[in-house]
Amino acid sequence: MSYYYQENRGGFMSAVPQVTRNLILVNVLIFIATLINEEAMISRFALFYPTSPYFRWWQVLTHMFMHGSFWHIFFNMYTLFIFGSVVERILGSKKFLFFYFVCGLGAAALHMGVQYIEMQSFLSSESMVAVQSIAQLKLTPTVGASGAIYGVLIGYAMLFPDSKMTLLFPPVTLSAKGMVIVFALIELFTGVTGLASGVAHFAHLGGMLIGWLAIIWWRRRGVLFNRDVI
Repeated sequence: MSYYYQENRGGFMSAVPQVTRNLILVNVLIFIATLINEEAMISRFALFYPTSPYFRWWQVLTHMFMHGSFWHIFFNMYTLFIFGSVVERILGSKKFLFFYFVCGLGAAALHMGVQYIEMQSFLSSESMVAVQSIAQLKLTPTVGASGAIYGVLIGYAMLFPDSKMTLLFPPVTLSAKGMVIVFALIELFTGVTGLASGVAHFAHLGGMLIGWLAIIWWRRRGVLFNRDVI
């Protein structure tokens, strides 16, 4: 009996779908650039509130490639590698690229919308605390691919709702559908209560919301698995 053997000359990353692979590479390269000159990279490419002196229009896109620490980018890229590879193979590269960016933009939109509500509440008060809060909000950068990643997660859960997922801590196994519901509830609770400050919880929820809407829209149009139609 004869066998056909094809050598993989491209290495480990060659097995990863094109868009997922390139997104990971770009994120890593920009993280290295941030390590070299953090102040310049953050001030130009992180996302600032629109009335901040540091705000630039392109930040709604570039902040998705910025990360604040090694573990931040590690967990985001690991999640993108695991789930993005699967979702891209199902949707196709063109549709997945659109899906990824629209989830990231939706995350930024909801995040800035919540910031706007916070800003209005601060402006209605003349207290010193409110003045300090306004200044802090304007000078606080938002970085990370997490909004787009959460969109990819919910996309995976909608494509494979009954597949099993196990958390490292606590070691709990749930269906993909159950897991993203738990994640969404945690993000909503922590976002509303402010228990975990320094994390853009509503950006995560925004990415999930847009990801859910995109999959629903494609399903209703009957083009979810048509790679040529966005």
